[in-house]
Amino acid sequence: MTIKSDRWIKRMALEHGMIEPFEPAQVRAHGDARVVSYGVSSYGYDVRCADEFKIFTNINTTIVDPKRFDEKSFVDFRGDCCIIPPNSFALARTVEYFRIPENVLVLCVGKSTYARCGVIVNVTPLEPGWEGQVTLEFSNTTPLPAKIYANEGVAQMIFLESDERCEVSYKDRAGKYMGQRGVTLPKT
Repeated sequence: MTIKSDRWIKRMALEHGMIEPFEPAQVRAHGDARVVSYGVSSYGYDVRCADEFKIFTNINTTIVDPKRFDEKSFVDFRGDCCIIPPNSFALARTVEYFRIPENVLVLCVGKSTYARCGVIVNVTPLEPGWEGQVTLEFSNTTPLPAKIYANEGVAQMIFLESDERCEVSYKDRAGKYMGQRGVTLPKT
């Protein structure tokens, strides 16, 4: 497997619709306002967080169980930023919609701007053949509230290309998160 460069990412996005909407360069400002950067970087693509969030709450004293997930564990919120309570987490989604080729695996890593604030981004790999908006999980590891900005960079996607197609892609096995849109909760 080889890590793909900015040129490859641009070609795949523009010619094959791999990332939509697509930003072909790093964006660091909107007018006079500085933003957490997003768009193509040297060897990756910095995704943006949309303005819809599910903030974890324990007001119903439920147990977080991936097999019997209770939607009452979250409070829905829409806005330009999200405040994550101390030692808690929130779910969001990317602005971007991805179409992953069947010989590519995408890994997500957090941006250092948020990591330096104690906010960890967790995303499972984007598997070969998968498509959809990515559900993002932000963990606030600090004893203080943490702010996440909508429509700004939150994580970087790293693209790894194999010299052969996988035997069974995510699309081939009709994966349960195929084509997801919006913040998607756990499924079994």
